Amino acid sequence: MKLLGISGTIVGAKTSILVQTILDEVKRAHPEIEVEMLDLRNYDLQFCDGRNQEDYNGDTREVIRKVTDADFYLFGSPVFNCSIPAPLKNLIDLIPPEVFRNKVMGFAANGGTYQHYLMIENQLKPIMSYFRAYLAPSFVYVNAAHFNKRNEIDDAEIKERIQNLAGELVHMQQSLGKVLVR
Repeated sequence: MKLLGISGTIVGAKTSILVQTILDEVKRAHPEIEVEMLDLRNYDLQFCDGRNQEDYNGDTREVIRKVTDADFYLFGSPVFNCSIPAPLKNLIDLIPPEVFRNKVMGFAANGGTYQHYLMIENQLKPIMSYFRAYLAPSFVYVNAAHFNKRNEIDDAEIKERIQNLAGELVHMQQSLGKVLVR
């Protein structure tokens, strides 16, 4: 069983730190789960323009393969102008819709204020619901105040939310995996 964590931005480090922290918690609590981090900062992802997947560059094809091969997902996103960033939307557009169908997904985001958490509820969840994915009820939202000077998440409530989301993702995947035929 493979969980793919996606840091859906090409700028900054907090999204990647947040996603990796949740992946680390999954691995700590469930060492049998294979986890992988897909950090969009490390790839030259081309814009989705409708061409055949084979015609994209190597990085884009590799990212599509990684997403397609995963069993379930953790999407991480910063909040820019009350929305998801263009690189994350582009990634979603590059993936054939049937890849996400009947797959478990969790969400984490970081933003500048406490109010930006609504982006998860108002944008990420509806997009993935359209693909008929199974969405974890919990999510993790952080802002700059939740990080210490070493850029580590340093807030007891957030750490508890991370544990809850990690547990939900694995529980949902294990439970649904028994009844779903792909």
